[in-house]
Amino acid sequence: MMEKTWRWFGPNDIITLENLRQIGVEGIVTALHDIPNGKIWPLDEISKMKHYIESRGLRWSVVESLPVSEEIKYAGPRRDELIGNYIESLRNLGKAGVRTVCYNFMPVLDWARTDLEYANPDGTKSLYFNRAEFAYFDIYLLKRNNAADDWDASTLQRVETLKTSMTADDDARLVENIIIRTQGFVNGNITGKEDNPLEKFRQLLNLYDGIGKDQLRENLKYFLEAIMPVCREYDIHMCIHPDDPPMPVLGLPRIVSSADDIEWMLDAVPDSHNGLTFCAGSLSAGSQNNVPEMARRFAGRTWFVHLRSCEILPDGDFREASHLGGRADIISLVNTFETINPGLPMRVDHGRLMLDDADKNYNAGYSFHGRMFALGQIDGVIATVNRYLSQNKN
Repeated sequence: MMEKTWRWFGPNDIITLENLRQIGVEGIVTALHDIPNGKIWPLDEISKMKHYIESRGLRWSVVESLPVSEEIKYAGPRRDELIGNYIESLRNLGKAGVRTVCYNFMPVLDWARTDLEYANPDGTKSLYFNRAEFAYFDIYLLKRNNAADDWDASTLQRVETLKTSMTADDDARLVENIIIRTQGFVNGNITGKEDNPLEKFRQLLNLYDGIGKDQLRENLKYFLEAIMPVCREYDIHMCIHPDDPPMPVLGLPRIVSSADDIEWMLDAVPDSHNGLTFCAGSLSAGSQNNVPEMARRFAGRTWFVHLRSCEILPDGDFREASHLGGRADIISLVNTFETINPGLPMRVDHGRLMLDDADKNYNAGYSFHGRMFALGQIDGVIATVNRYLSQNKN
């Protein structure tokens, strides 16, 4: 059966490993968060983390993530040096027996939401992407050159209406949600300690001037070809995370947003160690994606699964739905993976804010009760699917 894992942010996480054992978690998804991007993960630090997890009766199932430095993505002058550091980190993970690594190749912005506490009718709160608010941020706060050219007429009309009601506090909230609270704990590009986070963000965007989709694809291929030898040596499976949201943003190219993108990536480096993190939530935020069909198509090269689901609204906004709702069809996905590639590590990914979660200052999307509730739902789905499969083997 799929391994029930949980993203845990290290010994300082207020959700303890002891808590997680009590709710049925089997494996831990974590990283060495204190080591800056681009630096080598020492074997002794990896071993220390692994021992800490195992001493609590759990296992370190997946690294999420070993971040890929921006300079690797845009092919800066230190690219080969940084890839060399990445290879050493992989080698040390392999020596320690940690052999599944989730990463992404999204320039600058790892994921984007405009509202981190969108109120649902039942009193819970979800993560939400408001297309007009994001365009407003792009055009009037970030003030990216020619930003309006990247947005459709309907969205621009909504932006002009929105502009009349936005206050200084609203502007600050958007900056906080888009480039601080959702980025700092993931990739470290923006820490929240900058005097002018918008200017720092502009500087990061400028690194990708002149880089389009084809060039970013070639940079990914270069990176993967460089790391495959150490992956084969230690049987490490690299699992790229899809773009979130799966569409171009802020003038940046996106290369893992659709079935065609994933097929290109897998074919470009046709090694089984080059695989996919199948994030149903990210993929279901794109109207171009038939998520159940994509699961059937790519299950054989999937090594890690994120189970959540999004609902796309008529104006192009999307919100994170309940795990059994939305357009991902989680029940179908579990059936597909357990049939084609059984036993994969799975985490429920984000959860809704509920009960007293709002007072705990969790990282955005990573509340305790919301994820625990989702894990209970998915645990039931996994058990039901596996009983059905065992009774219908022939």
